[in-house]
Amino acid sequence: MHIPVLLGEAVEWLAIRPEGVYVDATAGAGGHSRAILENLTTGRLIALDKDPLAIEIAQEALLPYRHKLTLVNEDFTGLFQLLRRLQLTGVDGILADLGYSQMQIETPGRGFSLKAEGPLDMRMNPNERLTAAEIVNRFGERALAGLIYKFGEERRSQRIARAIVRARPIRSTVHLADLIEACLGGRRAASRAIGKRIHPATRTFQALRIAVNRELELLEAFLQAAPECLAPQGRLVIISFHSLEDRIVKRQFQQWARAGRMRNLTRHVVRPAPSEVWANQRSRSARLRAAERLPESSPAGSPEAAGETGDS
Repeated sequence: MHIPVLLGEAVEWLAIRPEGVYVDATAGAGGHSRAILENLTTGRLIALDKDPLAIEIAQEALLPYRHKLTLVNEDFTGLFQLLRRLQLTGVDGILADLGYSQMQIETPGRGFSLKAEGPLDMRMNPNERLTAAEIVNRFGERALAGLIYKFGEERRSQRIARAIVRARPIRSTVHLADLIEACLGGRRAASRAIGKRIHPATRTFQALRIAVNRELELLEAFLQAAPECLAPQGRLVIISFHSLEDRIVKRQFQQWARAGRMRNLTRHVVRPAPSEVWANQRSRSARLRAAERLPESSPAGSPEAAGETGDS
């Protein structure tokens, strides 16, 4: 079962007004959407997701709220155009949960899990062309090592890339995971090297997923458009799951504050409480940041816009 991460915190930072109009830019299985809808009376929620299966699941899960819900199978980079089609000039809040969903992990045929036998796919939108199999089996060793290092922050990327190229063709998720584990000296040795008790293939799988779905590129495009989708005092809440995403979000929030476009609300990044991490291990790396759109007249660098200190 998918458990929405930082649910209470997301609702709190959205500061939902019962009559407001809100966007869940990454609907997934509908967990965050449901919480927003429960706080609306005459208001409306627009929920979108690039994964058509997610839309089907959310549609069923959110059926009791259909009178105040619009579900759209679309990537969040198309939000500005979507709002114009719906004749909305600005919404009161936008939430984006950047993590992949539990249903994607638990469906071996999607190829996200390194623990279940499945094809090397990893596409969030199954209509996209590029798959993890094409990267793993066709990219040159140098390009593959660079990708694993850049998107997985994996220091041993050259060793992994060399092992992959020598073992081609790589047939499945488990084949790839076992190969990486073996080339790094086994689970115990690999865990000692990085100081964490995670599977040694975790960072490589992250890198492949990010590359297949162009996650960082699309996040930057979404953030560029987000302020124009908000009404004055509308709020943007972003939940990220690794440092690459959070770095982009933090940097963009700081740029908006200096330009007087948005006010940083989260002075320090918001992390899940220990009780949530205990109940849902997936939440342990989650980080939430929130910002509010300022009136156009707010001067750049004003105290109203500043709001956030440097944090990690």
